[in-house]
Amino acid sequence: MSKDKKLVSEITSMDVDFAQWYTDVVKKAELVDYSGVKGCMIIRPYGYAIWENIQKGLDARFKELGHENVYMPLFIPESLLQKEKDHVEGFAPECAWVTVGGQNQLSERLCVRPTSETLFCDHFKNIIHSYRDLPKLYNQWVNVVRWEKTTRPFLRTSEFLWQEGHTMHETEKEAREETVRMLEVYRDFYANTLAIPAITGQKTEKEKFAGAEETYTIEPMMHNGVALQGGTTHYFGDGFAKAFDITYTDRENKIQYPHQTSWGISTRVIGAIIMTHGDDNGLILPPKIAPIQVVIIPVAQHKEGVLEKALEIKQRLSSKFRVKLDDSDNSAGWKYSEYEMKGVPLRLEIGPRDIENNSCVLVSRVNREKTFVSLDNLESEIENSLNAVHNALYERAARNLESKTYSAKNLDDFLDIAENKPGYIKALWCGDAMCEDMIKDKTGGVKSRCIPFDAPEIKEGDVCVCCGKKAKHLVVWGRQY
Repeated sequence: MSKDKKLVSEITSMDVDFAQWYTDVVKKAELVDYSGVKGCMIIRPYGYAIWENIQKGLDARFKELGHENVYMPLFIPESLLQKEKDHVEGFAPECAWVTVGGQNQLSERLCVRPTSETLFCDHFKNIIHSYRDLPKLYNQWVNVVRWEKTTRPFLRTSEFLWQEGHTMHETEKEAREETVRMLEVYRDFYANTLAIPAITGQKTEKEKFAGAEETYTIEPMMHNGVALQGGTTHYFGDGFAKAFDITYTDRENKIQYPHQTSWGISTRVIGAIIMTHGDDNGLILPPKIAPIQVVIIPVAQHKEGVLEKALEIKQRLSSKFRVKLDDSDNSAGWKYSEYEMKGVPLRLEIGPRDIENNSCVLVSRVNREKTFVSLDNLESEIENSLNAVHNALYERAARNLESKTYSAKNLDDFLDIAENKPGYIKALWCGDAMCEDMIKDKTGGVKSRCIPFDAPEIKEGDVCVCCGKKAKHLVVWGRQY
């Protein structure tokens, strides 16, 4: 079979219409369906299984670091939300409000949670009294609502699923370390579980989270050169603690305010997987979160012994891998297309001749290369093949990130790249939000993504790409979902 042959004709080519390609993939691969409520999605079993595997992997990491899962209410009283001025102003345009309960007008509006800082703070003030009560390392897996004007499945929906970590610490140092540590958890998860490289760094003052002193971000690049904010961590200092009167008695018997962080990642990560790894035939799923890691396709299954051997292999492999045996009466060609579209990392073909030779065929979803392997070494061959899929996906994404990252020395360069070369632009910046706004206006939407951790030191003579004044930071800029 040609490696370039397109198996799934119902999916628009990404080079023809990337947005339509994305919509085709999420629908045809049965990840979501549209609901009767604008901006809300029905996550179908296959899509939800991907989220469950993401959740499982991250949750284990959180717990290894001492975090505990909790659950906060869905509703936030308006008076509670108003306690932190910057926070409420930042979320006001996206809030959904409940004003009637049953048949009665509520005495106070209830906000359907867009995030839960205020709820956690209201709880923390009741349970934190002494330095012995710290740190508090909490996380919750919940849904949140942000009333979006323009929506797209996984990328931007009015309701979505996420985890939100909320922690309280004795000292600024501990809280800052937590903020950076959790960003590293996300970076490692993207790289080593999702096979997605990314730029990490600090958000500018203009782009930081409402109410935070500092926000850090992970910014993977999609196949088409557009950024997707993959996860954020926030250092709040003691601002929320003061607003909510959260105090504790320190080791010298003095009253202090604790220092706070929060951090989160959402179902948007599934959109990142689709747009980073997918191709014109549909999904390509990283093996570690794929609901089906290996699909077994019996060839000439009507012949004696084929289905029995396929079932034997499934039972043998199921203790180590997530395996599906498709013994339906659909043709083998239809099955190849179906699981290609669903992004299953590895296909195992077994037919009469293979059985005679005590072998089977493994086919990689990344490049469709066929490997003939002995059934005696099947487990190790599959493990090696899945690792090869992960590595190939990561390397391909890394090449895309590198090839679509450009440097601009002046505004003319910047504008030319922004118009003609989709991707990231590295350029110096003076630190003035007016220059951020000017760049966004002149380019029709290019924004600062982050000040990367690995940025070189600013040298004498370095100037802002926008205004020509002394530069303070090297910034990665780009368009975003």
